[in-house]
Amino acid sequence: MNTRPLLKLLSDGAVHSGESLAEILGVSRTAIWKQVRKLIDKGIPVETIRGRGYQLAAPMDLVTREGIEQGLNESARRQMALRVHDQIDSTNSDITRRWQEGERGLLVSVADSQQQGRGRRGRVWQSPAGQNLYMSVGISMNRGFTELDGLSLVAGLALLEALADKGLANPALKWPNDLLVDGKKLAGILIELQGELEGAVRVIVGIGVNVHMLEAESVDQPWTSLDLSAPEADWRRDDLAASVLNRLLGHLSVFEASGFGPFAEPWNRYDAFRGRKLVATSGNLSGVGEGVDESGNYMISTDSSVERIYAGEISLRVAE
Repeated sequence: MNTRPLLKLLSDGAVHSGESLAEILGVSRTAIWKQVRKLIDKGIPVETIRGRGYQLAAPMDLVTREGIEQGLNESARRQMALRVHDQIDSTNSDITRRWQEGERGLLVSVADSQQQGRGRRGRVWQSPAGQNLYMSVGISMNRGFTELDGLSLVAGLALLEALADKGLANPALKWPNDLLVDGKKLAGILIELQGELEGAVRVIVGIGVNVHMLEAESVDQPWTSLDLSAPEADWRRDDLAASVLNRLLGHLSVFEASGFGPFAEPWNRYDAFRGRKLVATSGNLSGVGEGVDESGNYMISTDSSVERIYAGEISLRVAE
């Protein structure tokens, strides 16, 4: 028995008796008990109310294929092959497996939770169940590796614009792959490329957004979530996924045809570094942020020149 039908019944946050759940799902009460244990093992807080039944500690915002598809525009819905998972190692890894299994076209994988979520430079991405948006898009692009500079910036801009449309105030982009609110990390982008140096390249755009998360003790940097940054809004993961996909697919189409150039000016409007004193993590370069150029390289004005930083070389941070 899949745990999702049970979780869907419990997601309203009300108390449900084992007997009523068993009757609705057509299984025994023992089977319900076993599935409750599986949900708890996945990190989903199901409480047993003595003499009454089972209840989630709080109502849960489920991520569903039907809900995402409902919010997609016609073009996106027609193009993509969408999979939604309860739990997975990582959505980026799922795209790779789907390619290995022979799937082609525009692939999208979304998960309620990840066991091995990761960010740039191999950092762990916190991926608890029922809390955040974990999503990857797999697409083939008729551009060589060297022509994909700025792709993470395009994805970040699409994400920011989608969230701003939903009511997020004062978002900013941290070069090359983070979205911030009030200096705290809200979301991140992870790009992975497969293929030859020249010709068509398979691209995975991984997106992680903190949606409902209110605490994360193991995170070692300032962070926030949509619920913390804009608690007045009604953030729903299905709706967010659809909005991000609608915006992202349009931007990817323009990027494939024209490169990063058309996105440089709009990206710079949201640049978190511009006009601030910066230092490279290597410690060998410092200066004032000047935004990105037409290729997506970050420009730093030093005492003697304007230096351009390529995303694969070093990272930047605000000077203390």
